[in-house]
Amino acid sequence: MPSRRHLLLASAAATATLGLTAPRAQAAPARGLPFGRHGSPAARPGPRTLYVDPRGRGDFTTVQAAVNATTGAGWTLVLAAGTYRETVAVPADRTEMTWLGATGDARDVVIVYGNAAGTQKPDGSGAYGTTGSATTTVQADGFTARRITFANDWLRAEHPEVSGTQAVAIKAQGDRSAFLGCRFLGHQDTLYADSTALTAFARQYYAHCYVEGDVDFVFGRATAVFEHCAFHTLNRTDLTAAPYGFVFAPSTAAANPRGYLVTHGRVTSGAPDAFYKLARPWVPGSDPTARPMLTVRDTWLGRGIDAAAPWTNMSSAHPWQDQRFAEYRDTGPGAAVTVPENRPQLTRAQARSATREAYLGDWAPWKRR
Repeated sequence: MPSRRHLLLASAAATATLGLTAPRAQAAPARGLPFGRHGSPAARPGPRTLYVDPRGRGDFTTVQAAVNATTGAGWTLVLAAGTYRETVAVPADRTEMTWLGATGDARDVVIVYGNAAGTQKPDGSGAYGTTGSATTTVQADGFTARRITFANDWLRAEHPEVSGTQAVAIKAQGDRSAFLGCRFLGHQDTLYADSTALTAFARQYYAHCYVEGDVDFVFGRATAVFEHCAFHTLNRTDLTAAPYGFVFAPSTAAANPRGYLVTHGRVTSGAPDAFYKLARPWVPGSDPTARPMLTVRDTWLGRGIDAAAPWTNMSSAHPWQDQRFAEYRDTGPGAAVTVPENRPQLTRAQARSATREAYLGDWAPWKRR
């Protein structure tokens, strides 16, 4: 049976193998927190900087207290090494905020909690729901996180009485949200890459990140680019037959010309061969006209992905063939095209529009590293 240690520690070896972590910096008091070898001039703290340390060596001991202490735009929070067991919400008016993991290694700075959609609220007002289960919620535009782990350690095995098993590690809704060298740990619905409204086309950029889970663990309606990211599908002890789950479940609005783009990534698995689907389309009740969009290109797909039928339906009313799903130049055993009609491919001309520049427009976060 998996334990909470799994969510906080088990993926460390896989993450390091994939080259997604920086060397550890020497520990230091909060006021002199190091940035590690991957700090950059743009990331260094300025006058609107707060230091957070769970051992009391900074301005605050919790991330939420530091967020609450800010006003307006442009604040930086430097998070010392430690486990922050709390839920955190960044409201829409805290724009252009940056969170920095002080040591340069995302494994050192962990924000984690354990609510699920079916968890009952302490005040007796009902269950949290999927959105309410999020450990971290970011509604503000211009948010950046560097080398931090966002986790939800709620486990099905520990709560057999709960039917709502969605347990979100982070819900990102703002435009121009960037996550660099971060880790996202959970099981179902780990990373909720979304927007604040159906008409809001929030742009998000994930670079050199690691995401793990089992059911729909990257989902939502954002315009999101995942570049050089690793996705890991977990083994399950509660199931004996395929599929164990699905990596992506986009819910792109029909009016949005850009959904999810995965480029130069890697998909690995701890489950039996072909026990995972690459994606299924999510058409939520709140947007029955959604037309999910996902392009996976130049990405290595391991044996855990069902190569014969990598896409599947979430609902027969919205077959995946009617959505905007495609691949281009993927490699690996999970990318083998054995049934061509099950694996739509972009043409070379179409692939020219499937780039980070085309998806994110005048916002180029990769230039600010």
